[in-house]
Amino acid sequence: MHDDDTFTNPRAHDGGALDELITRRFSRRRLLKGSLVASAALSVPSLQGCSPQPGGRVEDPETAALPVSGRFNFEEIARGSDQTHHVPAGYDLDVLLRWGDPLFSDSPDFDPQSQTAAAQSRQFGYNCDFVGFLPLPPDADDVPRGLLCVNHEFTSSVLMFPGVAADYPSSMTAERCAVEMAAHGGSVVELKLVADRWQVVLDSAYNRRIMADGTPMAFSGPAAGSPRLAIGSDPSGTRATGTLNNCAGGVTPWGTYLLAEENFHGYFQGELTEDHPETPNHQRYGVPGGWFQWGRHRDEFNVSSEPNAPNRFGWVVEVDILDPQSTPKKRTALGRFKHEGAESVVAPDGRVVVYMGDDERFEYVYKFVTEGRYDPDNRSANLDLLDKGTLFVARFNEDGSLNWLPLIHGQGPLTTANGFASQADVVIECRRAADLLGATPMDRPEDVEAQPDTGRAYVMLTNNTLREADDVNAANPRANNAFGHIVEITSPDGDHASDSARWDILIQCGDPEDPSFAAVWNPATSPNGWFGSPDNCAFDASGRLWVATDGNQATGAADGLWGIETDGPLRGTGYAFFRAPVGAEVCGPRFTPEGKTLFLAVQHPGDGRQATFESPTTRWPDFDPAGPPRPSVVSIYRQDGGPIGG
Repeated sequence: MHDDDTFTNPRAHDGGALDELITRRFSRRRLLKGSLVASAALSVPSLQGCSPQPGGRVEDPETAALPVSGRFNFEEIARGSDQTHHVPAGYDLDVLLRWGDPLFSDSPDFDPQSQTAAAQSRQFGYNCDFVGFLPLPPDADDVPRGLLCVNHEFTSSVLMFPGVAADYPSSMTAERCAVEMAAHGGSVVELKLVADRWQVVLDSAYNRRIMADGTPMAFSGPAAGSPRLAIGSDPSGTRATGTLNNCAGGVTPWGTYLLAEENFHGYFQGELTEDHPETPNHQRYGVPGGWFQWGRHRDEFNVSSEPNAPNRFGWVVEVDILDPQSTPKKRTALGRFKHEGAESVVAPDGRVVVYMGDDERFEYVYKFVTEGRYDPDNRSANLDLLDKGTLFVARFNEDGSLNWLPLIHGQGPLTTANGFASQADVVIECRRAADLLGATPMDRPEDVEAQPDTGRAYVMLTNNTLREADDVNAANPRANNAFGHIVEITSPDGDHASDSARWDILIQCGDPEDPSFAAVWNPATSPNGWFGSPDNCAFDASGRLWVATDGNQATGAADGLWGIETDGPLRGTGYAFFRAPVGAEVCGPRFTPEGKTLFLAVQHPGDGRQATFESPTTRWPDFDPAGPPRPSVVSIYRQDGGPIGG
């Protein structure tokens, strides 16, 4: 995530006193089932005298009790930071796809010294984030196949182009901006399993690039056709030409690919007058952000020329990856905000629930519940399920209960008197609607995913150093929360469509040995097993939780991937599995259905203070002394062919 250290929620400062809320909230429940150790500020039961062992085992030397067996079984890697990646002993890693790699049999060779938009449109994009995998039927020779879906969140101009840093931003010409647009979006790539290793199929009819410019799309749902989406090239407000800042996403039960548009505000330049009707709306989303230079060359990225243009981004885009000629659709019923992910689960009655986070400090957790029901025997009947349903925002109550508040035009404060003339206005100004409903401002809610068998969902709250002592709330109990935490939501009777739930805190990240951090981990967590800034998560074939980080550098170590125990006496224990090269974050953990391959996205390797194309902090993965670092998707395997994680 490109993080500009700001927030736009006017409700950010409505918390209570830190000590008072911690005392009240944690006195009413057994913190993490009574098996975690808090800081000196929190008094909770602990497993005294326990020391972690490889393979997730805990021994009690005082009682000589039998070891407690965890669900993970691998030798943890060490904390640290260097120029390459690290996996546990007994594992192999392949670099599957790098920025600039060919996706088609006629793709041009990657030439970082002479990039063009035309070439980039036929190559794997930049800064890979979400990774999805959809199995396909085996080929005629019974070779396993699948479709890999990868988001390309943003571009790092000074790492991407030679000679740009010295004269930035004037060095960002129209052609370079066009290359950046082509490097955004997503890639759909067929893979086949050869000698137990996945390989790209260059001549596949499924292979596809989705880009920020030149990919026709349609708006669907309540905002489609709204005058607030109209611009000069689309006066109808029904057609788009691309997608951008696609962070996390999802794969639906019917096999489509969801790209979630996150920090769209950073792509716009220009200014509006204070009395323009869109000015308050844009301010609530931080528009214009001015991160990218596209608005110098294209009117649709300059609000002075096209005031409605930002309203066309911040949506969830659905792509039918089984039909390469299909038109992607921006599903406006799911609301407009800075989406981090759109992971779905089928409720007991067949309705589909999509969980989403709004990735900014003091923003909210959402879910969408379809009106229609998923039909596993009729794929075509499912293709427009995301156009009708109810969007909800979460209120986390101090007593551990949660209310899902519906964002429906005409209900409560969402009326014409408050500036919402229709449901189109509600979803376009989703943040303001959630403000009025009294949703709980959270510490950067990113990925939200449901465990498929337990009725629980997990919210990654990355960090919030801007939260002050009088800003805390029950679900965000730390001021200056530099390291983030994970909230667990438990739906009644496993029904994710319910309008209420219970919540708990699984872990509070940071160093458990430093009382000032108020970190909360199971005492079985080793010095390598704790981390900071949880971002993306995934469940493997056996239902175990894995968490990737964005910002673990604040703890003095590189970002990576950890396994997390969610049940039993080891609940809240972390295990270090993967470490990224310096400057990179880890995104999109995704397991194949049988659990024997793990795909990870390694984003912006070589980044860092004053890092440039000519002088990155690493040149991973090629280590070409004349070449740039290349964001890549990697595939990880056990050497003995067993499931990842043991």
